Amino acid sequence: MTRSTRLHHSFDMVMGSFYLPKQTKSKLRHRRRHGEDAHFLCHEKLTIGVADGVGGWLKKGIDSGNYSRELLRNSVTALDSESRGAVNLRRVLEEAFCMTKSKGSSTVCIITLGDDNCLTALNVGDSGFMLFRNSKCVFQSPSQHHGFNHPYQLGNSEFGDGPDIAMEIVVQVQSGDVVVAGTDGLIDNMFPYEIEEILSRIEDDKSVCKLARTIAKYASYNATDRYSDSPFSRASKLAGKNRLGGKVDDISVIVAKII
Repeated sequence: MTRSTRLHHSFDMVMGSFYLPKQTKSKLRHRRRHGEDAHFLCHEKLTIGVADGVGGWLKKGIDSGNYSRELLRNSVTALDSESRGAVNLRRVLEEAFCMTKSKGSSTVCIITLGDDNCLTALNVGDSGFMLFRNSKCVFQSPSQHHGFNHPYQLGNSEFGDGPDIAMEIVVQVQSGDVVVAGTDGLIDNMFPYEIEEILSRIEDDKSVCKLARTIAKYASYNATDRYSDSPFSRASKLAGKNRLGGKVDDISVIVAKII
């Protein structure tokens, strides 16, 4: 969990994660006990990823968590052919997409740290990441939506998008920076300033797992607050929905500290 070998003076990452699947009364509850989110940490290739199976498939009797999990398993497999510090994310995502055969669709965000000390990310939909420096948010990835609560999503059906629509993001990083990546269960329920407050309280370099757990539980609390201001409620107002409170959802959080 805390490998820190440096190559050619390039940075490394210490990674940790936490996952909270939402509770559901769906008839498919026994099939989706793992939720619809998936994530991975690949220390060897300095790469992390999150994916969120689109819940609307439940109406068709399909657990899209199978799609998100297979997509990321295939992403990890595709990483085997990549070089540490020089991962080609577009090649990884295209290969993973072609290998994924499960029904459903999923948002996805994959992030790698390069030897040039830049983070490169590929994002499809409303999963994403934030970059914090000295406990202040200096960057947040934009989301991609066809419409309100209808994110871009990879999938094999006529409703799915292809990997060519993935947005590529490159951000320079410094030693001590903290990357917080997550599915929309995090993004819809926490503002950057709320994560800033958590980061300012937990400063132990080895506490990335504790940070991920704390952030996820905070997001879960916000999700069940029916009257709070939240990123989701603000987005709904912009779409003319005027909905208060958070959004109950699966919550995946990855915290990676640059060292």
